[in-house]
Amino acid sequence: MPHSTALPAALRGHRVFGRLPETVRITLAGQFKRQVFNAGAVVGAGPALLDRLGWVLSGHLALRTGADTAPAVVLGAGDLFGAGAGPFDQASDWQALAEGRLEVAFLPAAEVARLCAEHLAMSLFLAAPAADTAPPPPGGDQHLGLMTTPVRQLLKRTPVTLPPSATVLQTAQTMRDQRVSSVLLIEQDLLFGLVTDRDLRNRALAAGLDPQAAVHEIATVAPLTIDINKPAFEALLLMARHNIHHIPVLDGQRVAGMLTATDVTEQHSTSAVYLAGEIHKQGTVEGLVAAAARVKQLQRNLAAADASAYSSGHIITAIADAITARLLLLAEVKLGPPPVDYAWVAAGSQARQEQTAKSDQDNCLVLDDRYDEAAHGAYFEALAGFVNDGLDACGYVYCPGEMMARTAEWRQPVRRWTEYFRKWTQQPEPKALMLTCVFFDLRVVYGKEALLEGLRREVLAETRDNRIFLAYMAGNALMHRPALSMFGGLATVRHGALRDTVDLKHSGIVPIVDLARVYALAGGHDAVNTHDRLLVAAQGKEISEQSARDLRDALEFMAVLRIRHQAAQMARGVAPDNFLSLAEVSNFERSQLKHAFGVVQTLQSVLAQRYR
Repeated sequence: MPHSTALPAALRGHRVFGRLPETVRITLAGQFKRQVFNAGAVVGAGPALLDRLGWVLSGHLALRTGADTAPAVVLGAGDLFGAGAGPFDQASDWQALAEGRLEVAFLPAAEVARLCAEHLAMSLFLAAPAADTAPPPPGGDQHLGLMTTPVRQLLKRTPVTLPPSATVLQTAQTMRDQRVSSVLLIEQDLLFGLVTDRDLRNRALAAGLDPQAAVHEIATVAPLTIDINKPAFEALLLMARHNIHHIPVLDGQRVAGMLTATDVTEQHSTSAVYLAGEIHKQGTVEGLVAAAARVKQLQRNLAAADASAYSSGHIITAIADAITARLLLLAEVKLGPPPVDYAWVAAGSQARQEQTAKSDQDNCLVLDDRYDEAAHGAYFEALAGFVNDGLDACGYVYCPGEMMARTAEWRQPVRRWTEYFRKWTQQPEPKALMLTCVFFDLRVVYGKEALLEGLRREVLAETRDNRIFLAYMAGNALMHRPALSMFGGLATVRHGALRDTVDLKHSGIVPIVDLARVYALAGGHDAVNTHDRLLVAAQGKEISEQSARDLRDALEFMAVLRIRHQAAQMARGVAPDNFLSLAEVSNFERSQLKHAFGVVQTLQSVLAQRYR
């Protein structure tokens, strides 16, 4: 009988799971939940059989259908049933019964869907189940299971379309007759624009527009769209970042349908789309502080839903982006329109879209080169101070190193930022390396993106193949070491209140972030998210595909542990931190953590040899 500690070995020898890479199998072993049944017990029945995949570890399982008393088939050790293994459907009357003592390991349907999507070998043996077959976790947001669901599965009807020349009256009548809240405008089989019920109310009726006017006069032309094969969580992020509730779905250039906020999330206070909507309605900093307080509950819901760390980071960061953007709009209302173009740029974890509920702020202002300190300095100093203070009030505490836009050094025109990066790459002394680590991870949150993009291209041209600079960056990346003892065991904090804990951030996550940054600099890649950097680094041969996969798996495992740890702390009313007590995790998870640290240690050694 494979006990939990022996599951990795059992997976390795399994006819299906044995085809997975070993790092994936090790992670997968932690996803299975073992359960023992006595003779005659019902293991599952009807549609509930679709909720999870069952793997018989020992004993025998009888499957029977309808009124049949004799089993249609008896399964033994190693056999699979349920989600992805068939033969069940939503109208199924199958029953699974234990014949004698039975032990089964269960895997959630969403995890089966992810395996089939990411590993071709799995799709040859298992049918990817629909992501909505799994029940919502207790206390969780049921639509967070959409992280693995493609947009195409959410489309409920063919698109409702009209030509741009249709009248406002015709559009309103069509929306009434079809019972929809939006219409897509199509010209020559291509998407022209989008009209919503809000447009009819605000741009037509309230504005006194002639009902016979052409509807394109009130349309949103060239609206944001999403590809039909993209995961649904990307649609959720798009809605949250831009405070929109309708997204046209494209299959190539063809309009495939319309996605609405109600298709992807429930209307309750901790759903990302509706939380972002509440943020955009706030007219005061106090209102934003109240909305930001819900971020902790959002992270707890994400943890309860077993959302991936990659998805959780994007969603929580989208809320931080929304708060930042709203603060900037409030600042502009207070101070007047900006005298020159600017880009508010996030750095650090917000730039990488890897934030958790415990995050400080790193940011800067990139100003148009028309900026004049004497004429414009006071405006941008006041704007930066207002936003930094507002973010601190909302829980994104001040950066201890003052790497914020309110610091004059980090509020400069493009030409000055170009000088900064040139100096840092040509004279890589310790402070310069530290600043490069912070300010190479940049992303525009609000303002004119072109101000940063030109700067980014110049920086990547300076760093690519610059072996002296890269050698210094590699040395800097080795400053944070995995928490492993001399003999390969887990090394915990030895003294004080944090005794017997592991710093997941600085001993595990930061080293991977640093490695990925070096790979990106070496290859001249403009990806910012760590997971994405590892993907493009493997494509660019800065790292092998297997090593990139190992690092991505290690990052995901440690980041999920951190999210769960922080969620548990917040549930107890304790301020979240990054220090995981080993008493919080199982022996198997300790083994996984040690393996993840070992992966990081190995790749650090490889990098040290390359830039010796």
